[in-house]
Amino acid sequence: MNAGVYVIGIGPGHLEGMTAEAVHILQQCTHIVGYTTYIRLLQKNFPHAVYFTTPMTREIERCQQAVQWAREGKRVALISGGDAGLYGMAGLVYEVSAGYEEVEIHVIAGVTAAMAGAALLGAPLVNDTCFISLSDALTPWNTIAHRLHCAASGDFVIVLYNPASKRRRNYVQKACRIIQAYRSPATPVGVAQYIGREGEKTRLLTLKELAQLELNMISTVFIGNSHTRIIRGHMVTSRGYAIQEKEK
Repeated sequence: MNAGVYVIGIGPGHLEGMTAEAVHILQQCTHIVGYTTYIRLLQKNFPHAVYFTTPMTREIERCQQAVQWAREGKRVALISGGDAGLYGMAGLVYEVSAGYEEVEIHVIAGVTAAMAGAALLGAPLVNDTCFISLSDALTPWNTIAHRLHCAASGDFVIVLYNPASKRRRNYVQKACRIIQAYRSPATPVGVAQYIGREGEKTRLLTLKELAQLELNMISTVFIGNSHTRIIRGHMVTSRGYAIQEKEK
């Protein structure tokens, strides 16, 4: 295994939720860089490594450290929760490493909250889906609102990441007002929290009920489309097979 930066999605953070490839590479990396909370989740399983951690909002610093160690000939794991390519560190480390062509970068896929949460809820993502983060820390709310309008009008299943925080308590309600212009209040909705961690739980409700729900950053919200139903107590979006059979 060569020196370089290995950008690894660690899924929900426990060993069983990582891909075999992610575990294999983490075992071989001499240095591991990540957000403090994520490091706490995996450090006991990889005690051999040198660690560098920072709290939230210091992502650039983490990438800079990872690139610097790689330039020194180290095998460095830069970790992200879920998948590194979806609201993760993969894009940023490419930006930070611009100009350091000698630094190899390898992105290792992980299980994002949308996939893990969907498995808990049933099969809500069987057809076309949009992922939208409600965090306006890096994206202006006007842009987020425009994307919500487009996704809702296009009848996409919508997965909301970062639905609320202490500063953004009413953003789910704002999103619901936009989506309700295009969807029935009875549209099925699923919420998954603490996915793959202690306290994991799910809930099925309607779009109307979602507007009254208080959520937090560890929640992932699944808003169905016009083909989403509750079947056997699970959220299921039809891909059209049954419709095709009826048309024959």
